[in-house]
Amino acid sequence: MRDNRYLAAYRKYQDSPVRVLLGLYKGNYGLLALAALFYLIKHSSAWVTPIVVARIITALSDGGSGAWDLVVRDSLILGVLVILNVPMNYLHVHFRSTALRRVEAGLRSTIVEKLQHLSIPFHNEMQSGKLQSKIIRDVEAVQTLSEQVFVNLINITINIVISLTITAITNLSIFFFFLLTIPVAAVTIRLFRKPIEQKNRNFRHEVERTAADFMEMEEMITITRAHALEDVETGRLARQARQVADEGYRLDIVQANFGSVSWAVFQGFQIMTLAFSAYMSLAGQIPVGNVVLYQTYFTTLVNQVTSILTLVPMIAKGLESVRSIGEVLNSMDVEDYEGKAQLAEVKGAFRFEKLAFHYRGKSEQVLEEFSLQVKPGETVAFVGESGAGKTTLINLLIGFIKPTGGKLYIDGRDTAELDFRSFRRHLSVVPQNSILFSGTIRDNITYGNPDVSEEALWQAVRAASLEKFVREQPLGLDSYLTENGGNLSGGQKQRLSIARALVRSPEVIVFDEATSALDSISEKAVLEALDTLIEGRTAFIVAHRISTIRKADKICVLQKGRLAEMGSYVELMALGGLFSSMQKLQSGDIPAGGEA
Repeated sequence: MRDNRYLAAYRKYQDSPVRVLLGLYKGNYGLLALAALFYLIKHSSAWVTPIVVARIITALSDGGSGAWDLVVRDSLILGVLVILNVPMNYLHVHFRSTALRRVEAGLRSTIVEKLQHLSIPFHNEMQSGKLQSKIIRDVEAVQTLSEQVFVNLINITINIVISLTITAITNLSIFFFFLLTIPVAAVTIRLFRKPIEQKNRNFRHEVERTAADFMEMEEMITITRAHALEDVETGRLARQARQVADEGYRLDIVQANFGSVSWAVFQGFQIMTLAFSAYMSLAGQIPVGNVVLYQTYFTTLVNQVTSILTLVPMIAKGLESVRSIGEVLNSMDVEDYEGKAQLAEVKGAFRFEKLAFHYRGKSEQVLEEFSLQVKPGETVAFVGESGAGKTTLINLLIGFIKPTGGKLYIDGRDTAELDFRSFRRHLSVVPQNSILFSGTIRDNITYGNPDVSEEALWQAVRAASLEKFVREQPLGLDSYLTENGGNLSGGQKQRLSIARALVRSPEVIVFDEATSALDSISEKAVLEALDTLIEGRTAFIVAHRISTIRKADKICVLQKGRLAEMGSYVELMALGGLFSSMQKLQSGDIPAGGEA
């Protein structure tokens, strides 16, 4: 995977979400500095106004011939600053938004690229709903956090510094009184920081779990409806929704307590400031206009400090999302082929040498000492009951998982030393479940091969018995399919998947239950076409129906992760063993559970 500043920030500062956030914006600080500069200019009228008002009040209370001139002059200055606000605000937003949106897009792209390199077991273990939540919800939360930190927090800091600076220049006593707000704010934040962080973490976990549950519900909708389990599923999702609501309520209560305590404390400070500055004016230490000046600046100061306190829950939520994204970007469970040998061509010879596999954290072997020699151009079929190890063998063959024992060789080369991606360029797979996306028939068949010729495309269409179906569509190959082929029958979806595999003209073909969704007429047509297309190619077929693999050169019968029998169809039937019993059971010669 290509390294970039987003990934580098997570790797370098993975234990510090704040430093990760700062690292994400590396290369954008110039834009943020310009945004801050233009904010300073555009907001100058807000800082000058209290000074102008104080000067005018003092001049009017003192009287004198120059009072009106001062009013006119100061008003003109203020007017110019107000007019400047419009163009300066545009420039401020332009540079701010450019930086924020650039990082948002870059972070999403980095997550997607990382997901493309993470191992298949990682994807199997991490629910897709949780991943979707990280890509959408968490990136949005990080973008919001960025806006709070790099825009609002900077703007708040500027307001506080300007207010304190002007106050310090005019009266140090008031300035030191103002400074008391800082430790009070720090103590308030410290008291509430950990509870807010914990409640945000709990809420985030529940939201991710809910997203995963909703995706599962959508995927299982036909099963749920077919078995009249709507009430059961509704109840399950309702309970999870209540969990989210409960965690959200706890978070809201903590944040509300934090906000109300902060407001009460600083309102008390504001009352004391008014009394203190009024006392100093009565004592003749400051002009009467400065009472308004200090009250305005202290109001600004209190509002800004209160804004910081208000940002704390949002920042806590954003930092939790930074951690959440780190679960993906910091994962080391990747397919790492750096420095490994490339396969420029594949002849199709395979050797499985005492291959074994077990899942992480489990001692039970899914596959044990599986050995098999496959010559180029041979067709090998795997049969066996569910859980026998058929899919595990295919996943090992494709490189989705790595063997925990034994060796797998392709054209005499140990796959442990090969870049599997180079092998996959010579491979086509028809998965058990047809996977189609929103787009045209052409888009789905030519996925990954947009430059395929029209002749090769139609050859694949005909081979998969799709020609009649395609020509019946209003726009032919350019007819639109809904998500996951929702407007197709199961057989049509399966044949589209087969056409997609065939258009690649691979050296190796894998069919995982490839014909299970076809009617008998289409199945016969597809099998006849495949006989021609796999000629000269190595093919691996996983099938429950033995009728589809009669012509296989080798049939491997798996039982509890071991190779129980191997031979051609005729040889295995003559053997009268496990395969023969399976064939008779499927053909109806013996009842289920009976003996031949």
